[in-house]
Amino acid sequence: MEENSESKKLHALIEQEWDLRMEDDPLFATECGDHRFNDKLPRVRPEDVSNRRRILRDVQVKTVEIDSVKLSPSEKDNLLIFKRTLENEIKEIDYKAYLMPLSKAFGFHLSFPELYEFVPLSTVEDYDDYISRLAAFKGYVNDQIDQMRAGISDGYIPARVTLEGIDRSLSAQLVEDAADSPLFKPFQKMPPGFSNADQERLIQNGRKAIEESVIEAYRTLLRFINQDYLVGARSDVGVMALPDGEAFYKHRVRMFTSLDLTAEEIHEIGRGEVDRIRNEMLEIIDQTKFEGGFREFVEFLRKSPQFYADTPEQLLKEVSYVLKRMDGELPGLFKTLPRTPYGIRPIPDYSAPGTTTAYYFPPAGDGTKAGIYYVNTYDLNSRPLYEIEALSLHEAVPGHHLQIALQQELGDIPKFRRFDYLTSTAFVEGWALYAERLGLEVGFYQDPYSNFGRLSYEMWRACRLVVDTGLHALGWDRARAIRFMIENTS
Repeated sequence: MEENSESKKLHALIEQEWDLRMEDDPLFATECGDHRFNDKLPRVRPEDVSNRRRILRDVQVKTVEIDSVKLSPSEKDNLLIFKRTLENEIKEIDYKAYLMPLSKAFGFHLSFPELYEFVPLSTVEDYDDYISRLAAFKGYVNDQIDQMRAGISDGYIPARVTLEGIDRSLSAQLVEDAADSPLFKPFQKMPPGFSNADQERLIQNGRKAIEESVIEAYRTLLRFINQDYLVGARSDVGVMALPDGEAFYKHRVRMFTSLDLTAEEIHEIGRGEVDRIRNEMLEIIDQTKFEGGFREFVEFLRKSPQFYADTPEQLLKEVSYVLKRMDGELPGLFKTLPRTPYGIRPIPDYSAPGTTTAYYFPPAGDGTKAGIYYVNTYDLNSRPLYEIEALSLHEAVPGHHLQIALQQELGDIPKFRRFDYLTSTAFVEGWALYAERLGLEVGFYQDPYSNFGRLSYEMWRACRLVVDTGLHALGWDRARAIRFMIENTS
């Protein structure tokens, strides 16, 4: 009876915090399949952040009152992970990470133009909700700008180099005609069954929201970035330039690795991995009978047309072929596979120049949207074909899609564990790295160049351990970091 009481107390607390999180972040709620707030955007005013912290702290205090001895083993896991999640989010607020909400690679300014891809658009009500979000974007951006102004005043501002080029993605949204905005796409082809009157009203309201809210918001944001944010941005790259930078970095190390490691320890792990991987790379170079050393081989890979696609379509076809081959191998590797499928899309043109080679976006929590593997088709000379196998196995299957789609489908664990991937970054990325290596077990990487590509991705991550700690904790400047990457990666 007592055990049941403690279990109920834990479940009620987790559900209470989850409901509040859904209300605080309506976009995340929609992604999770909770459609109660489909017409709203998050609020990020100072009072909203303060209220969120107060709620998290109240919940944190209540977790201490739960007698874990009386919980089942699985419930003990839930409690421990829940406590870690609360601790991480509270510290993120305390270190004021919310005052730095964007860069040229990530942020609300890049995700919002694809809103239509991730919200339901099947009914007239869905369209009205969508339009409400478009209309709310101007206020949302103004709130974000207020936060960034506060960041400038308090010394919480990104390094300038992480902002350079952001104007391209913002300018791309400043279209002359609302119909040219990517956010207008849902109005160009509506579901069958909509009356003519509804269609006309929705098109008119959608156009108005894009013109008066979205485009104006991007114009305001671009002006702020150019006139204020870039001017005030710091030249120092390292996080030590921020107030409480050392403590903030220690927190981030623990949050992303789940371990209590020092920057020095991570740095040495990285250097050890660099040495190991370099030796394996040299063995592959010997296998190819290449006449030259590591640097010459890398230059050969960079400059030989045989290793690069001529068109974006060719790159996407190569990726699709690799993944279709792996799809056929999955039943031999795993007993349980996700019900939710995945798709492949090119990264949008407006964000491609400043973002990564590829990334994965999870399925909708209610199963109405597939997971998406985004491939960067910009600057094809930097997207070598010999890396496609490792990259695709990492980002799609058996990497991120297999784990995250299955995680969402685990109905016997709390929703915060099904949908909150940030709390398990070490495991998400660790699994994806392991997934790359699984390709060896089912016949991938037969070409030595492709196997070199697999090691290239391992080397890239190992170098990031060295460079990240070097920049943020050990006094490296950016030139030294770049030099280290050039000397050790392809």
